[in-house]
Amino acid sequence: MAKIFIGVAWPYANGVIHIGGVAGCYLPPDIFARFQRMRGNEVLMVSGSDMHGTPTTICAEAEGVSPEEIANRYHEINWNYLQKLGSSYDVFLSTENPTHKEVAQDFFKRLYEKGYIYEKEMVLPYCESCGRFLPDRYVEGTCPHCGYESARGDNCDECGKLLDPEQLVDPRCKNCSGEPIMQRRNHLFFKLSAFEEPLKEYVKDKDHWRASVLKFTRSWLEGGLEDRPVSRDIEWGIDIPIEGHEDKKIYVWFEAFMGYFSMAVEWARLQGEPDKWKEYWQDPDVRHYYFLGKDNILFHTIFWPAVLMADGTLNLPYDVPANQFMRFAGEKFSKSKGVSLGLDYFLDTYPVDSLRYYLAMNMPENRDVDFSWKDFVAKNNGELLATYGNFVHRVLTFTGKNYGEMPQPGELEEIDTKALEMIERQWKVVGDHLEVCEFKAALKKVMELAKFGNQYVDTKAPWSQIKVDREACATTLYVCLRIVQSLCVMASPFIPHSSQRLWEMLGHEGEVGKQGWDYALEDIPVGRKLTKPAPLFQKLESPEKASIEDEADKLDIRVAKVLNVTDHPNAEKLIVMEIDIGTEKRTIVAGLKPYYTKEDIEGKSIIVLCNLQPAKLRGIGSNGMLLAAEDGEIVSLLIDSTGAGAGERVLGTEKAPTITFEDFKKIRIVAGLATEKGVQVGKEDLMELEAPPGSNIILFFGEEDRGFLPFKVGEAFVSLDKDVSPGSRVS
Repeated sequence: MAKIFIGVAWPYANGVIHIGGVAGCYLPPDIFARFQRMRGNEVLMVSGSDMHGTPTTICAEAEGVSPEEIANRYHEINWNYLQKLGSSYDVFLSTENPTHKEVAQDFFKRLYEKGYIYEKEMVLPYCESCGRFLPDRYVEGTCPHCGYESARGDNCDECGKLLDPEQLVDPRCKNCSGEPIMQRRNHLFFKLSAFEEPLKEYVKDKDHWRASVLKFTRSWLEGGLEDRPVSRDIEWGIDIPIEGHEDKKIYVWFEAFMGYFSMAVEWARLQGEPDKWKEYWQDPDVRHYYFLGKDNILFHTIFWPAVLMADGTLNLPYDVPANQFMRFAGEKFSKSKGVSLGLDYFLDTYPVDSLRYYLAMNMPENRDVDFSWKDFVAKNNGELLATYGNFVHRVLTFTGKNYGEMPQPGELEEIDTKALEMIERQWKVVGDHLEVCEFKAALKKVMELAKFGNQYVDTKAPWSQIKVDREACATTLYVCLRIVQSLCVMASPFIPHSSQRLWEMLGHEGEVGKQGWDYALEDIPVGRKLTKPAPLFQKLESPEKASIEDEADKLDIRVAKVLNVTDHPNAEKLIVMEIDIGTEKRTIVAGLKPYYTKEDIEGKSIIVLCNLQPAKLRGIGSNGMLLAAEDGEIVSLLIDSTGAGAGERVLGTEKAPTITFEDFKKIRIVAGLATEKGVQVGKEDLMELEAPPGSNIILFFGEEDRGFLPFKVGEAFVSLDKDVSPGSRVS
């Protein structure tokens, strides 16, 4: 029996966990922990809510409440739904936990005293309009590495590169959209550079890591390591325990992963054995696994190991099976960016094991995957229900009706022996895959056994056998029930709730998850009474959705005539436009100066979102937003070429309610290219719509791709004043 430590990435307490996070880092460790416990190993799995991240303060400012209120609210909600998901944590608390604060400060002070934390001057973004230094996540701009236009000041969600705010191209304050200035401040730094060679040595034998994780880590190390700041000028967080720095907080990246250790300390205290954490953290034979998404790889393969090396007394990670992203309509799930399908919605609407099965079968282990409603329903109905559930229900119903118990088998034929051998073969392969965190491959092997079970029962046809040879029929059902029990045990880490119900239908007591993994190979005692079977799974329908027209009516998009254009007095890249929207004249502010001259825009008929919540941009009120397509360095205005008057309707209704910019960003509008076969909006996506070949067409898809509507003025399509690639986003 071995001891295994599992650390799970800490979700930010700024919103409900989305299913992208569940697929990426919350479901995989639960599958792994359940399997290892069934193997007889002692598992300690810990995590909690990251309450001190800037996403929490951003959310709090938006609601006008304290960060603590937001953090506590979402900690409770997320913990409630993680328990409904079946997550088998030994400890799930938060970074506000007193033990965590104590451990983090002690850890910090210890590294400071050893010389691994020191003071240094650095450049930080300061927003003159907001009158404060900006935490990294309060700064957004274009990634200098991949060109992603919504990169943050700490990292790029698209390419995964770590960033500093001054590296962003065209940086802007997330709060007011103004351009921050850079000012010098003294802060504390962790001496990461001191561990470059030890880390290179550390990863030399990590060939068991996923290829993407190892490649990314080695590439970063080859580029050289720079010391990283570990303090910030913020009000919400854990105080720096160093004299002279009491006005600063521990930078959340440095504090949060200490939670893996602090939660082990807290677990030991809760057990009444305060030193028990040492069994998991100071025994070199204990393997440490960390589960997370690819945007967190470097924190767990470089930064956290370096911090542990600096301490010198604690175990280093054995494996970091980071997943890629599960995306939605091509975009990364993100609570802060409004791209989300909440775990609360799923578990309040659908059976929990239907979600667990879908996410495990589509787990983004080696590449990004897209969530699809159609595929979710298809996998439940066509696989979980029609293959696994169908086999189990056929066998239990027929056996219960004709025997009521585990029947006494007769002499096994070759086909029966091969079926039992299939059980053992699949059991070994499933276990081998789970041992190395290959969850999708393991589940596929489980489903292969269910498919085989259906083929076996069809071949043996017990409904015919019972009419002529009751003993032969009993032998068939004996083998079938052995397959059912094996499926029940092997599927338990993936779909524990339905596995427990099946376990009880087989007449067993106790919890299937507390049985040994080897129980998949055990006999069911002859004469064991079976309970009345009930369907394990139910047929699902796609969620009821409003029409695409209903979604469009949330917007008020019209033709507007540009009357006058002036430079913004307080921003180099902004212009101020007076426009006529038919019912009134308005002022809007736009960042077009790098792309258009004033003469290019004045007099044009542009397309404007009229019901956007008014905002002040660097001191000037903006009431509306012009729409443009973005394609790399190209920005192309949506224009009306028909000569229609100002105020002509393009999409939606004049009665549309006010919409925030954050809510508008959730809506997908793209530029397509008309071809003879339809409108192309991506490499493989072709929309059925007749339009003049070669012309750019603007398509509205809404939030959940329920269909599409073209942008039109009357019967004419809205056009662009510059060509862009198909699929370019409009905003």
